[in-house]
Amino acid sequence: MAGKVLIVDDEENIVDVCSRYLVREGYEVSAAINGKEALQQYDAFHPDIVILDIMMPEMDGWKVAEKIREDHDTPIIMLTALGQEKDRIYGLTLGADDYITKPFSPRELLLRVKNVLRRTHSSSERKEDILTWDGLLIDRTKRKVIAGRNEVEMTVKEFELLLLLAKHPSQVFSKSQLIETLWGYEYLGDANTINVHIRRLREKIEVDPSDPKWIKTVWGIGYKFEGEQHDED
Repeated sequence: MAGKVLIVDDEENIVDVCSRYLVREGYEVSAAINGKEALQQYDAFHPDIVILDIMMPEMDGWKVAEKIREDHDTPIIMLTALGQEKDRIYGLTLGADDYITKPFSPRELLLRVKNVLRRTHSSSERKEDILTWDGLLIDRTKRKVIAGRNEVEMTVKEFELLLLLAKHPSQVFSKSQLIETLWGYEYLGDANTINVHIRRLREKIEVDPSDPKWIKTVWGIGYKFEGEQHDED
């Protein structure tokens, strides 16, 4: 089985078409038609990824995403008729891993599901499991980050961004490089997504986000990670 997918949309034709495409590719699929049912299905089904519409009865997709992110880092693809930049940015700040605007091709959705799942699971296949610095620890296998003495909750994308930067200390990454690596070359969203994720990372791991110790801005180019790595005993 390729994985478990929860589709949440109040349009039955979208659920039906997407389900058939996913099942044909070997995915196990569960569906919900409103936000409250989505959370019930999530708890019962334990999906590997959620395809989540925004405009729904009972509870909208924004609230569902917030609820999921309270305790889980399951990848989320936002699926909506809203196409404005502010809506894309807001979805990504909630922890969404991708964003598709209706109308869309089921084949495009299938490709995005595969890409998100591949990126999500790829970090656990690396050789080093734990990266440590003075005051910062990244556990790749457990997908855990400890800043100071506190464990930090992160979305999948925030963790992947931090790990990418931390694995290449002092290397400068442009925004386009980060987007292509983490979201894929087919991503059509705004580059400001990177700025938002960097800001949220700094708020979570830096003692003073306005004067960051770890994640540095390289003006006019992008970002880099600074820090001398320690050996884990």
